[in-house]
Amino acid sequence: MYATQALTQLVPFAADELDKNKVTPGVLGFLVFAALAVGVWFLMKSMNRHMGKVDFEEAPEPETAGGKKRAAAKG
Repeated sequence: MYATQALTQLVPFAADELDKNKVTPGVLGFLVFAALAVGVWFLMKSMNRHMGKVDFEEAPEPETAGGKKRAAAKG
């Protein structure tokens, strides 16, 4: 709430310098983008750590009568 009040008080000062034909994200846009990038980096680091803890062994396929017949026919 305080940040929005501070920004609304600074807008009249920037009105003199503001070019209505030129729109840029400015410092606030860069800070938001940088915060998102850092957040994604931390999430990827956490995901890699969690995926490293996973111990996955694939169960062998159950051999059925049809599977044995196919193996016998091939070999």
